[in-house]
Amino acid sequence: MFRHKGKRRSYGHNFRLASLLSFVAGIVNIVGLLSVDVLTTNVTGHFAFFSRTFVSEEFSSAVIYLWFLVSFLAGAFSSNLISETIVRKRENLSYVVPILLEIILLVLVATLHFNQPNVLACILLFAMGLQNALVTRVSQSVVRTTHLTGIFTDLGIELSQLLFYKTANENFTLKRSIYLKLAIIVCFFAGGIAGGFAYYYLKLKVLFIASSALILALLYDYILLKFYVIKRKVLHRH
Repeated sequence: MFRHKGKRRSYGHNFRLASLLSFVAGIVNIVGLLSVDVLTTNVTGHFAFFSRTFVSEEFSSAVIYLWFLVSFLAGAFSSNLISETIVRKRENLSYVVPILLEIILLVLVATLHFNQPNVLACILLFAMGLQNALVTRVSQSVVRTTHLTGIFTDLGIELSQLLFYKTANENFTLKRSIYLKLAIIVCFFAGGIAGGFAYYYLKLKVLFIASSALILALLYDYILLKFYVIKRKVLHRH
């Protein structure tokens, strides 16, 4: 899911990446909303709140929304900075460190008791900035997993194109793109619904589910890599 880039990257890689990480984002989003009443996977709404509080001269509140924006931006910046630094030394590990950092942050929020809800929101926004930048970089901007506005826009455009694109090849490419968008939407909703129900029993510990999904993703990539290495060695001997 993470390892392959460029021409080596297949539709299946993007589909699995989109499904799993949008599910994680759905969980994080609902946990942020239920625990601190803050949407923690995108910053579009926070721009509106920042503008409203700034215009009404509620500057202390405006600063908080500004911190939300900066936190997501800092997460995206850190994700790419880490990846670009590591890729020059160990290309195969360039995605591991940002994902591990995201896991650590989610586990911290799940285990520590934050008396400052805005700090908790900033940590979750930073984690989602990490994830979104990594997914964007790995998939070459094909996949987005932390917000749905652009996904719904693209889906609407592509559904309308079904009325005009008639050749078999055009339809095949278009339908695959539609299925990818639908996977992101469905898995984001599934994460939100599952996380919402689980929150009433587990509270912030629901984030252990999200972090476990990320760990499984890393293990999946590692095991698959080992499998192909062994397979190549066996074929080479024969």
